[in-house]
Amino acid sequence: MRFIHEYRDARAARRLAAAIARTTTCPWTIMEVCGGQTHTIVKFGVDELLPPQITLVHGPGCPVCVTPLELIDKAVEIASIPGVIFCSFGDMLRVPGTHGDLLAARARGADVRVVYSPLDALAVARAHPRRQVVFFAVGFETTAPANALAVVQAQRQGVRNFSLLVAHVLVPPAMEAILASPGNRVQGFLAAGHVCTVMGYEEYRPLAARYGVPIVVTGFEPLDILQGVYMCVRQLEEGRAEVENQYVRSVRPQGNRAARELIAQVFCVVPRRWRGIGEIPKSGLGLQPAYADFDAERRFGLAGRGVEESTECRSGLVLQGVLKPPQCPAFGTRCTPEHPLGATMVSSEGACAAYYRYRRVPAQGAL
Repeated sequence: MRFIHEYRDARAARRLAAAIARTTTCPWTIMEVCGGQTHTIVKFGVDELLPPQITLVHGPGCPVCVTPLELIDKAVEIASIPGVIFCSFGDMLRVPGTHGDLLAARARGADVRVVYSPLDALAVARAHPRRQVVFFAVGFETTAPANALAVVQAQRQGVRNFSLLVAHVLVPPAMEAILASPGNRVQGFLAAGHVCTVMGYEEYRPLAARYGVPIVVTGFEPLDILQGVYMCVRQLEEGRAEVENQYVRSVRPQGNRAARELIAQVFCVVPRRWRGIGEIPKSGLGLQPAYADFDAERRFGLAGRGVEESTECRSGLVLQGVLKPPQCPAFGTRCTPEHPLGATMVSSEGACAAYYRYRRVPAQGAL
C-alpha cells in the first residue's frame, strides 16, 4: 500500500538500526510520547533492532488511558439518565470506571452510541431535538479542532440539546511533568507527530533548552521511529538538546493555524487530572465562557467531583516510563483485556494492550 509499505521496508530498517548502533557509545533512555508509536514499536519489534544501550520507555500519549476516573464515572452517570443519548468513540466504552464502564451501562439499557466524529453526534442531536445528546470529547490536541467545530456549528444552528463532556489533555505539560519528577530517567523524547501537525513544535523549544533534552518530532511507521531514534541518539552523543522534525511529510513549525485558531476560540487551558499520574497544571482544555452552555458537566450538575483511584493498577508508572507493562505484578493475570484494572489494557493505544497483544509469547523475530 502506497505511503505505508515504503515506511515498513525491512532492509531500510536494518540500515537505520546499524547506523544507530554505530552512533551509540553509551546508554540512553528515550521515551516515545504517543501510544500509536508504542504499538508500532511493540508490534514490529523495533526495540529489538536497537543496540542494548538504547532503552525505549513508553509515555503518556494515550488520551484514553489518561482520562481520569472521575470523568469515566461522570460519563456512565450521564449515560444512565433516562432520555440521554451518550455518544463516544468506541475505545472509551470498555475503560473501567469505579463501578463499571459505558458498555455495561448500555447493557443495562442506557442509550450509548459509537460515533466516528463529534459531527456525527451533532447530527444525532439534530435528529432527536427532544433528547439530550452528549459527546465524550476525549483526546489530545489532535481531536480538539473537530470537537471545537461541533460546538461552533451547534451554536450557529441553535442546537441546544447538544453538549460535550470535555476530557482534553495537552502534551507539552505532561512532558514537562515527567522531566521535572525526581525519578525521571528520560534523556530524550520522540514527540507525537500528529499532535505537532496541528500545533507545530515551537513550544517544545523552551522545554528542550530548560531540561537539556533533545526532542524529535516523529511519525508512526517503523522507519519513522527508527529515524527518530537515530536523530535523538545523534543529538545525545553530540551533547545537543534541540528540537528536530523527522515527520517532515506532515509537520510544519507553526502547525495548522486554522485549527489552532479554532481551538483557541472554543477552548481555554485548564488544570487537568491524568489517570494514574494526578493533576498537572495547565494540561487540559475546558470550554470558554462563551460556550459554557455546551458543557455537559455544568448542564447535568456534575462539576467538581473527585474520585480516588485504585492503587492496584500501576498504569501511572507505565505512562511515566518508570515501568514496562510486563513488570506490573497484575499484567496478564489479574489484569487482562477481559478484566482490565486500567485503561492502558483496553485502549487501542494503551501500552499494556500492546504488550498483551504482541508480546505474551516470545517475539517471532523483528523486521
